[in-house]
Amino acid sequence: MTQPRLIEPGAVYLVTRRTVRRHHLFAPGPRMNRIFLYTLAVAAQRSGVQVHAAVLMSTHEHLVVSDPEGRLPEFLHYLHRHVALATKVLRKWDGAVWDHETTSVVELRTPHAVIEKLAYAIANPVAAALVPRARDWPGVTTRPHEIGTATWRIERPAEYFAPDDGRWPPHVELRLEMPRAARELGMRDDELRDLVAHELGALESAARAKVRETGGTFLGADRCAKLSPFRRARSFESIRSLNPTFAVGRGNHDALRDSYDRVRAFRAEYRHARRSWRAGRRDVPFPAGTWLMREQHGAEVAPARLAA
Repeated sequence: MTQPRLIEPGAVYLVTRRTVRRHHLFAPGPRMNRIFLYTLAVAAQRSGVQVHAAVLMSTHEHLVVSDPEGRLPEFLHYLHRHVALATKVLRKWDGAVWDHETTSVVELRTPHAVIEKLAYAIANPVAAALVPRARDWPGVTTRPHEIGTATWRIERPAEYFAPDDGRWPPHVELRLEMPRAARELGMRDDELRDLVAHELGALESAARAKVRETGGTFLGADRCAKLSPFRRARSFESIRSLNPTFAVGRGNHDALRDSYDRVRAFRAEYRHARRSWRAGRRDVPFPAGTWLMREQHGAEVAPARLAA
């Protein structure tokens, strides 16, 4: 049994999910890019989730999002379902698109964690030795100066999204929102973008140095765009490694301890309520932040505690 997920309105997350057996099903190209961005925009509008950064690699996605209404599971279900169905049509793929591991959802508990993970997501094509600079990636990507400023207008893809189905408008807009981290740090939006750009530059430099040290080369944007979706990534990747629940940023030891305590308390209260539920007692509420039991079974959930 997987651990219960704590979902609270206003949280910020890094979301990652991979394709089945690391097939290059999301190999970059105008049609694949449009499918992902269109579905992402529709899912965000339906759920109220705010998108800060989006990077679609050939084998996985990275998203940094805020969840003002506490509807992240609804957003992920809608996004992943329809991206998969549209990808199956585009690739003429028979079988699963996403792997069977639980989607990685890492709550970013501090403004510094938000900045670090924004840069981490954007730098992913460089860290994977695909392109020497993040801006060279031919797939869906985000540049630091676009955070809080860019609005993408995406036309409805020809694949899967039927024009006579009212769920799919002819076009949709996706705005990259500014995360609240700027306000929490007391800085202007452009100052936060500069911090993300600085962090990104450090990650790019480290990735290029690693490629030089190992005698390797970058694949290059042109070859990335020609990747066969039916081939699998061959680079080493550890299987079933730890999937973190939260991140606090480098050196934030107090926030790390507080976050551990918060998650442990939530899980302990959840286990107690679940045992009571299975014993037939419905008067024991699940802790604030419970989503699945509330939505699927109508379980009572305790109100959120006010901050001290």
